Amino acid sequence: MEAYPPDVERKMRRFYRWLSEKDRRRYAAIEAEKLGHGGIESIARLLTCDPKTIRHGLDELTADEDPADGRVRKKGVDDRP
Repeated sequence: MEAYPPDVERKMRRFYRWLSEKDRRRYAAIEAEKLGHGGIESIARLLTCDPKTIRHGLDELTADEDPADGRVRKKGVDDRP
């Protein structure tokens, strides 16, 4: 399934790398939903992310409240106590 022209795919991958962890999964989820059947697998391949990450994003987008509100981890930072 080729959903986007190659130049758009390059821009999508570049943009995806700039996002925070929670924004990445939500962006991937929105793109997957746009594609419909097979979208999760297609976007997971395009953005090189786990399909579970996209499913998690879809769950977050259907929640009444933002489950990750106010939480943004920086790359390489372990926020465990």
